Amino acid sequence: MQNKNLNRISPLLSLVIATMICLTAQAQQRPLITEDVEVVKPGSARFEFGFDFLQDKNFPLSGLNGDLTRFGVVSITFGLAPNVEVESGGVIQNFLSVNRQFRPSSVPLQLSQATNSTHDTGDFYLATKIKLRNESKRMPSLGFRFGAELPNSNQSRGIGLNQINFFATTLAAKNFGKRVRVVGNLGLGILTAPIDRFTQNDVLLYGLGASYQYNDRVTLVGEVNGRYNTRKQSPLGTESDGTARLGARIRAAGLIWDVSGVKGLHANSVRSGISFGVSYEANLFQPIK
Repeated sequence: MQNKNLNRISPLLSLVIATMICLTAQAQQRPLITEDVEVVKPGSARFEFGFDFLQDKNFPLSGLNGDLTRFGVVSITFGLAPNVEVESGGVIQNFLSVNRQFRPSSVPLQLSQATNSTHDTGDFYLATKIKLRNESKRMPSLGFRFGAELPNSNQSRGIGLNQINFFATTLAAKNFGKRVRVVGNLGLGILTAPIDRFTQNDVLLYGLGASYQYNDRVTLVGEVNGRYNTRKQSPLGTESDGTARLGARIRAAGLIWDVSGVKGLHANSVRSGISFGVSYEANLFQPIK
């Protein structure tokens, strides 16, 4: 199953890289996870590609703790209408350097006995964003985003959960002057419990981000983003998780590059980390009128 997933992703990755070489950068979302209300314009596509290096991450289902490298954090977003976009993304490959096993695994693991590491494809997602209203002098712009996470990973590798999850968030954004923009997300995540049959956990999804345009080339960004478990005891694998990010976007060589520092917010979140990426937006097709 893993090889089939990689074979399906490889042509898509080749298209992303080839287009990156040929087209001009325009706009992007990275490195923030908190979603803006604005959508990709009709007929355009936004490509994003990144790397994450994260330290001291807990995986409660497998009981593993380690340093996680995420290679190929990709997304492709298509603008279908003036107020609608669709997006697909995920992680091409996760590599975990195991530090310790902090609890017994709740699923059978298939790990190499010769090395203290494991790797796996990430769970990809499909999402749709709808812009509901424009910003006014006093009121923010509003939007709605919903989608599903797909079971592409292999839980026996100790990283992914291999579950179908649903999420829906309300989006808001407001400009303050010409340089500062604040965005906020609030919503619901319905997470399938990996080992409890006929059980799910409804978690609160949150995000608050801001950007400051320092000059024409550099924009400073920051956010807090994650999910919060409202139960006294959450089903294993659906615990609270989230991060704070602080970084910058830099326009150079016809692309938009980004870098950010990462700090975990909850007990099972990463302790710290760093993220790098590149993105751009390009006209690819003529929308139907």
